[in-house]
Amino acid sequence: MSTPGTASLRVLVVGASRGIGLELVRQYRADGAAVTATARDAAGLQRLQALGARALPLDVASAAGASGLAWPIDGEAFDRVVLNAGVYGPRSQGLQTPTEAEFDAVMHVNVLGAMRVLPQVAEALAPGARLAVVSSRMGSIGTRASAAGWLYRASKAALNSVLKDASLVLAGRAICIALHPGWVRTDMGGTGADLDVATSAADIRRLLDGLTPADHGGFFNHDGSPIPW
Repeated sequence: MSTPGTASLRVLVVGASRGIGLELVRQYRADGAAVTATARDAAGLQRLQALGARALPLDVASAAGASGLAWPIDGEAFDRVVLNAGVYGPRSQGLQTPTEAEFDAVMHVNVLGAMRVLPQVAEALAPGARLAVVSSRMGSIGTRASAAGWLYRASKAALNSVLKDASLVLAGRAICIALHPGWVRTDMGGTGADLDVATSAADIRRLLDGLTPADHGGFFNHDGSPIPW
């Protein structure tokens, strides 16, 4: 599959009001890509517009809001799609049962949100597109050595399953992966995290550019190394 030059790329970033999503928009726009990006609130939309992106309002936790993505992207052919919307939820350290409201909030954004958006995005992919869901190493069962944040872990493991199913449907049309962006200094990651957002976003872009058909349906660290499911 050929890879378009960055300046000719058409990019969609879902969940780009701040952090990694906003930085992806900034970097792609700096390189001349045509970027469409979503945010939940007016402040986020303004930040995207200031970067020269086409800004669309979208709350993936809302069925009506998510369904509204279809018509603005109708007829598009995106080369890069990144589903970045996500929340952490309660900061549990052990087997602390989440409330029903906490469970619903995390699962609606992290899992149901992707299940709502992916079918719409599937109709707006360029041939050979690269599609990524921003998961987390915390969702890996094979590498797990801690139970901290077990609701977030469960949601990301479920998101990985959603991505795997999407990869089966989209085989031959796009290269689809789940990715771990690293432990990043964002509102979610905290000030003690390993990576700044610029490094994480640059790594994600490099990872997407370098994907081959053999990577389809895989789970990768931001540096390109595979992560066990």
